Order: sequence, then structure tokens, then C-alpha cells
Amino acid sequence: FVSLVAYSLTKWGNPEVTLCLCVPLYLSLQTGRKEKGDPLNSAIDKMTKKTRDLRRQLRKAVMDHISDSFLETNVPLLVLIEAAKSGNEKEVKEYAQVFREHANKLVEVANLACSISNNEEGVKLVRMAATQIDSLCPQVINAALTLAARPQSKVAQDNMDVFKDQWEKQVRILTEAVDDITSVDDFLSVSENHILEDVNKCVIALQEGDVDTLDRTAGAIRGRAARVVHIINAEMENYEPGVYTERVLESIKLLSETVMPRFAEQVEVAIEALSTNPPQPFEENEFIDASRLVYDGVRDIRKAVLMIRTPEELEDDSDFEQEDYDARSRTSVQTEDDQLIAGQSARAIMAQLPQEEKAKIAEQVESFRQEKCKLDAEVAKWDDNGNDIIVLAKQMCMIMMEMTDFTRGKGPLKNSSDVINAAKKIAEAGSRMDKLARAVADQCPDSACKQDLLAYLQRIALYCHQLNICSKVKAEVQNLGGELIVSGLDSATSLIQAAKNLMNAVVLTVKASYVASTKYAKVYGAAAVNSPVVSWRMKAPEKKPLVKREKPEECQTRVRRGSQKKHISPVQALSEFKAMDSF
Repeated sequence: FVSLVAYSLTKWGNPEVTLCLCVPLYLSLQTGRKEKGDPLNSAIDKMTKKTRDLRRQLRKAVMDHISDSFLETNVPLLVLIEAAKSGNEKEVKEYAQVFREHANKLVEVANLACSISNNEEGVKLVRMAATQIDSLCPQVINAALTLAARPQSKVAQDNMDVFKDQWEKQVRILTEAVDDITSVDDFLSVSENHILEDVNKCVIALQEGDVDTLDRTAGAIRGRAARVVHIINAEMENYEPGVYTERVLESIKLLSETVMPRFAEQVEVAIEALSTNPPQPFEENEFIDASRLVYDGVRDIRKAVLMIRTPEELEDDSDFEQEDYDARSRTSVQTEDDQLIAGQSARAIMAQLPQEEKAKIAEQVESFRQEKCKLDAEVAKWDDNGNDIIVLAKQMCMIMMEMTDFTRGKGPLKNSSDVINAAKKIAEAGSRMDKLARAVADQCPDSACKQDLLAYLQRIALYCHQLNICSKVKAEVQNLGGELIVSGLDSATSLIQAAKNLMNAVVLTVKASYVASTKYAKVYGAAAVNSPVVSWRMKAPEKKPLVKREKPEECQTRVRRGSQKKHISPVQALSEFKAMDSF
């Protein structure tokens, strides 16, 4: 544990945070009580929270090292081989030391990743791959020394090629094994932070005319972006095709096929212009815009991936989200979301509202959470594979949770433009849900069920529009400077109320869609419930014993008169059914 903490202290941004988490945890462990009671329970809760926060910070620190160490892993090898081909034995020995340090770093970071993983099988694979790297390193160096001594020898060249291929294969195996035992959410969080830092370095190098730093940092950005694309593509293979995967893959496609080629083109133009003597003028703003789009692209991928996460899972990622945005971007690069008021983000200002207004907002949020619990209970009944209505309901719920968190000065939405974009995403999801539900309604032979479903869809359209208006009002108010605190309550409560109304409409739409699907089963056959529109399948229940043990006092069965059969509407029956889990 001590070595893990010490290792985390070597990275930027981590020492103060890690030490601040370690000291309270140590003091909590040293404070012991023998009697149980409220003070002891409170101390246990605090210690549990501090432990969780420390583990999260250490996990991010380890991911920081993984992100750096497994970037451009073939460069030290290629430099070593080029020196060997030239026959310069002195250079080969120098680069061999660099290569050895690189190999040791890979092994060290891989073992560090194992120390924070609970995946036993994955850890075994990582340790085996690291052992292979450790044993292969001196053999690669010997092959390079042999080639340097006989650069014209065909046998020495072939021998070097064999070890080169073997090394690249083992590094690829180690990289994939490490990726398997680390969190995708942590990887995206750290990658987004690194790319923002690298983008700022690029702009500074551009303004200072530092060609070498510009070229090197731009290469790191391209490498990080390519790694994000590779890992998230592999992650999406674990999911059934649907709205969620399509959205993530669209974000990946935009980054890899549109954003990165433009960035590479601007880097080439900038380097060419700065390399001339005297340097030629070029469009600096074009370069800054291309760099900003890279950061925005990675951030959009992360948001798309986190769309189906539960609030508890998002809470584990909150330390990254809670950082003040102006502290993360102090250079000339400003994204479209950097609408700062008095040096603070809109979210930070929302956290500074008077206590009276915070209390009123908390009441509204509690009412919203009650509505969310209803949606949780409804969607938890259904398997979302093949049912995009359930997937869209979950997505809309998560975005609305982010918007309500913003009114309390928390969550991933940092500025008013983020709130507006979130409202647009809800409107898009609402439009897709409207299209699917109308297809269900078109096939429903029961006119009453059909009219109910269409009425609920009209509510969704209305409340999406209302939510969009509330988000724009908030943006206008937040740009008034010092007047924000005075008018913050009205805009916040309006936003929460609109989200609550929309949540209720989504719950009713899900219920009505299922009921409408059951109605046309009588006309089109039993298979119609699982029609191509959406597939309604209950989630598999938890496993229970096949034989229930009876209590001795209940061996004799009591006989009661059967109750009269009552007519229950389908929507009421569906409301009485409860699932154990919530998404």
C-alpha cells in the first residue's frame, strides 16, 4: 500500500489529493471505540467514505501511469534497431539502456495495475505477459548488438526482425491484458485530462515557435486518440447492438475519420510554416480550433460511454468531474463551454447560492428523485436487449439527473451551454422514443390503448420543449454576472419541475407501450409481443431454491374460500409488479 501511494505521488496533480485522503483515513483508523452507538457508526461511515475516495484516487493515479507508459510503445525499439543497422555500437549501447528502462517501466506499471484489480484471472494473464517482456528484453538487446557488429549480415538482420516481431507481439498481449483489468471509465477520464493538457502544450509551443515540442506533443495527442478509439471499439463488442452502441460508435467515427485528419493537417501546416527561415505566417486560430475539436471529440466519447451508468457508478467518477474547470485550462485554449463568470464556472456559482434557495432546490430535487424511483422500478422489469424504448428511457433519465445535479452545483455539467446541450440530447432521445412508440401504436387494434399512448407521447414532446426553454433561460440569467445568485432559484426550480414532468411522461409511455403491444397479440398471434418494433422480455429473476423448506408450524395447509375475481386494468397490474433491481 505504501509503495502504491508513493508511486501515485510522482504524477502531476496527485500528491496533495492523495495525502489529503491518506491522513484522514489514518486518523480514522487510529480512533477506536469498543461500544457500539451512533458516534461509532458515524465514524465507520466516514472511514468507509475516506477509504473509497482514497482507492478512487489511487486508481486514477495508476491509470495515469498506464496512459503514459503504454503510449507509443514501439518507439524505443525502432530507435534501437536503426542505431544497430547503422553499425554504431556506441549508440546501440546508449539506446539499449533506454530500451531496458522502457521495458522495466512496462513491467512495473503492469504489476501496479494488478495491485488495484479484483480480476484474478486477468491479473494472472498480466503477470505472465509481464514475465515474458522481462525475459525477452535482454534477448532483443543482444540481437541489436549482434546486428551492430555485423550490419551487412543477412542472418543478423533476419534475427533482429524475428525478435522485433516477437517483442511487438508480447507488448500487444501485455497491453490488452492490462486493458482488461482496468476500468474503461477511468481510462477515458484520464485520457480526456491528458489530451486537454497536451492540447494546451501544443498551443504554447505554437505561440513560442517551438517546432520540436509541437511535433512531439501532437504525436502524443494522435497516439492517445488512437488508443481511445481502439479500446472503446473493443468495449462496444461486449454489448448488443442498439441505440447505445450506435451513439458511441458514431462519436468514435467522428473523432477518427473527421477530427483527427483535420488536426494532423493543421499540425503539418504549422510545422512547415515554423520550419522556414524566416517563419511564414499561418492561421493560428485554425490550429486552435482543430485542437479543441480533438478534446471535444474525446469528451463526447466519454459522455456517450457513461450514458448507461448508474448514479452510483457515476459517483465513483465524481472526483474528476468536481474539479473547477478553470483550474484545468489556464492557457489560451478555451472550449465553447468555458463561459466563466467572475473566474468561476456556472456550476461553481450554483453551489454558492444562499442556504434558503438551496433548501428549496433540495425539496424540488427530492420530488424529482421520487419520480425517478418510479422510472427505475418500471424499466427494471424489462430486459433492454432488443428494446430501444427501455434504453432511451434510461438515457433520458441519466441526462435529467445530470441537469438536476447542476442546480445543486454538482455533476458533470459545468456551464450553461452544457445544460443546453443536455436538453438537446433529451429532445433527440424523445424524438427517437416517439418514433418507436408511434410504430407500436400503429399496430395496436385497441383504440383506447392507442389513444392513451399517443397522448403520453404528446406530453413527452411538450415537456422536452419546456425543458429546452428552461435551459435557455438559465443560460441567459447566468450571463448577467452578479445577478445570478438573485435569480438562480426560479430558473433552477423551473428546470427541475420540467425534468420531473418529463420523467413522469416517460414512465407512462413505457407502461402504455407494453400494454399496446399485448393488445395486438390477439390479432397477430402470440409472437406479436416480440415484434420487430421492440421486444418486451422480463428480466430473468434471481435464482432461488427449487424446494422451499416449510416451517414446522406451517405443515398443515389452511383452507380459505376463494375470493371473487376482480377486473384489473393492464396499466394497474403492470404498476403493481416490482422488479428487484434498478438500473
